[in-house]
Amino acid sequence: MFGQLNPGNGIETAGSVRVRLAPSPTGNLHIGTARTGVFNWLFARHHGGKFILRIEDTDLERSRPEYTQNILDGLRWLGLNWDEGPIFQSDRLDLYRQKIQELLDKGLAYRCYCTESELAQMREEQKAKKQAPRYDNRHRNLTPAQRAAFEAEGRTSVIRFIIDDEREIAWNDLVRDRVSWKGSDLGGDMAIARAATSSDIGQPLYNFVVVVDDIDMAITHVIRGEDHIGNTPKQILLYEAFGTKTPHFGHTPLILNQAGQKLSKRDGVTSIDDFQQLGYTAEALANYMTLLGWSPPDSQELFGLEEAAAKFGFERVNKAGAKFDWDKLNWINSQYLHSMPVDKLTEMLIPYWREAECEFDAAGDRPWLEQLAALIGPSLSRLKDAAGMSRVFFVKEVECSAEAVAQLAQPEASGVLEAILAHLDSEPVLTQAGAGEAIKKVTKEKNLKKGAVMRSLRAALTGEVHGPDLVQSWLLLHQRSLDRSRLQAALALKG
Repeated sequence: MFGQLNPGNGIETAGSVRVRLAPSPTGNLHIGTARTGVFNWLFARHHGGKFILRIEDTDLERSRPEYTQNILDGLRWLGLNWDEGPIFQSDRLDLYRQKIQELLDKGLAYRCYCTESELAQMREEQKAKKQAPRYDNRHRNLTPAQRAAFEAEGRTSVIRFIIDDEREIAWNDLVRDRVSWKGSDLGGDMAIARAATSSDIGQPLYNFVVVVDDIDMAITHVIRGEDHIGNTPKQILLYEAFGTKTPHFGHTPLILNQAGQKLSKRDGVTSIDDFQQLGYTAEALANYMTLLGWSPPDSQELFGLEEAAAKFGFERVNKAGAKFDWDKLNWINSQYLHSMPVDKLTEMLIPYWREAECEFDAAGDRPWLEQLAALIGPSLSRLKDAAGMSRVFFVKEVECSAEAVAQLAQPEASGVLEAILAHLDSEPVLTQAGAGEAIKKVTKEKNLKKGAVMRSLRAALTGEVHGPDLVQSWLLLHQRSLDRSRLQAALALKG
């Protein structure tokens, strides 16, 4: 298909919206690309349209199948299911060359025989004159004899698309309202295919193939980051050259780091893989990305993708860059974790416990693991944090913090621990009620405040003076026969 688009100024009919996400498989799925995917998906679902996945793999040197797989896996993990695709540009080279030939035949494109040294000299001369670098269109109007002479020298040629310097190219952006460019600011006639022999058309280039694809796939709305805004006027001219109406364009705000600069690999965590490994849930990350540049009309902060889609519109997408806020992401993630059923939370924590080399039998220890998940769950912000918070329940011996050592050095500590050990001798099966009664009994017998008893017991059992519920912690350690040995070790430490 290579037909007319339905441009309009709005959504013409229900289900007519067709949007696309078009990542390049030259790296893992980036959060900026994923956020663009979220906005496209929300817009398509809001209007009952189609979300199309296209893999822009014409950069043969840098594209890798493992990156393609990473992109597909990341989108699936986030819940961004696509309706068509994935469509690979590398499978469509014949179509691109056919459309380039069409422009050549119409006189809208031509072969440029400039060598690299000639282009470099041209740029140096422009620089010396303090002019912006641009191609000066020197081969736009070559005679047949001049072309033949260049070809006789054995020169290769790129294909360039003619850009009228006098043109103004304008569009009504879904985010930025009216945007306009002068043809003279587009860098001269645009290369649309790499160098090749005179009888061939070289590798088609990005700005050309993206237009061919969007026309062929009947894309109605091109939603992408604002870093693509400089490509849009060139692409609009190509739509015109093919006699098709342009889709709507929407350029979303960039994701910025805390310094207000575009989030990049230098900031460390940028790929969806990274966030997944750190222990963010797919639902929380998708929720947070939705809020990166868009504000819901009711100020709600926690929602699933389907719920967000019902409310989504570009009238509430910001023009300004969206600053990445780790605290906000951690809070959103914590809300999802705190409301998660214990069996699901346990299943998600098991890989992180294994990664931390915690010893357990996932099947046989499942009830105990679920108790542990229930204990630490209310304190979790990220799944990965569970390893550090849980370590004390897996190791045979604990190292006491300075605060714990100080607590165990208190005069009353030895008596408390000896009394607890005596209780374990008389009641070898520990229950929640029994543990509570033991603490109450020791408090009364030793004439101590309950807090002092619990601090000494916690210090001995966990090596810390702060932590999750003490009775539940004691029960978990008792089930693995770790409480008695730790109480004895604490007494020996004091002695």
